[in-house]
Amino acid sequence: MAEPHAHLDKALTAEKVPNPRGDLMGAIDAWMTAASTGLFTPEDTADRATDALELLLANGATAVRTHVNIGPGAEALQAVREARSRMDGLLDVQIVALTSNPITGPEGRENRRALAVALEVGVDLIGGCPHLDPDGTMLMSDAFAAASDAGIGLDLHVDEVLDPQVLYLRELSRMVSDSGFAHPVTASHCVTLGLQSPDVQAAVSREVADAGVSVVALPQTNLFLQGRNHPRAHSPRPDGDRCPKPSRCLGMWRADNVQDPFNLVGRSDPLETAALLVMAGHRLPDEAFRMVGADARTCLGLPSAEPVVGAVADFVAIDAPSVRGAIADAPMARKVFHRGKLVATTSQSRTIYR
Repeated sequence: MAEPHAHLDKALTAEKVPNPRGDLMGAIDAWMTAASTGLFTPEDTADRATDALELLLANGATAVRTHVNIGPGAEALQAVREARSRMDGLLDVQIVALTSNPITGPEGRENRRALAVALEVGVDLIGGCPHLDPDGTMLMSDAFAAASDAGIGLDLHVDEVLDPQVLYLRELSRMVSDSGFAHPVTASHCVTLGLQSPDVQAAVSREVADAGVSVVALPQTNLFLQGRNHPRAHSPRPDGDRCPKPSRCLGMWRADNVQDPFNLVGRSDPLETAALLVMAGHRLPDEAFRMVGADARTCLGLPSAEPVVGAVADFVAIDAPSVRGAIADAPMARKVFHRGKLVATTSQSRTIYR
């Protein structure tokens, strides 16, 4: 299994950084306020990121892509790189430079400098949030240019709002097709796709598939943060899971934030996301497991880890009668293998006193 969208620099801070409003902007404001006070030292961030990686690994994720907020000095980036080095040989970790807004125009000068520093330090992809920037189109155009110069891919937070007029996903796909961009592109969140008509959903999904853009929906976090002011009988589903099956769109669900102001809960377990896929996404268990396993690895550009001769030996052994049973019970007892080596074991016991 794999986790193609995490935020290791924020992980496990729910007790330290409350979000009384409970919505997206409340989480952003809470995080920025806490960060500005110096609450998080590089050592603290590295330790939390390591703890979060260990949780993911113990639950069976042998590959992780994490977004890291990029600011002056790149302290969070350095800390997450330190966490990655501590876990070297145990799992694969990709780092996305998540730029701060604004990054376009005169007001974005310092944030552009911060991105340049991050690229010097070393990242695997460039990220950003076009829907939060005064000029989202320019943000994407600049991101393509920077990624092309650096020879790396893009993973953007796209359309994480409830305004159906915002649809950067279509524009992103067209940019990929028109530019011939040679590196992987991922669109994360894509909430407003779920607010479009079925015809628009199908058309956009075809464009996404034709462009080769991967889509990562993050329902656990977005269901918590968004739709709070909509009457429940008519509330939109902010899950982004709207790639019709005939579209060939590579879509998957992930957990996103874990136990921080953006998502107060979460077990760092891909099977938790698979269970949500079954219940809220109307997917059958085998398909749900594929989306948190094989499809997630494809999104990360990693070779297949299917149970076939010649595949990479990245897998988790779970005592369950079937994939459905594993998703339903999510047993803690697991053995995790990475490149053929046992890298994590978790035991579980039960005693009934009669």
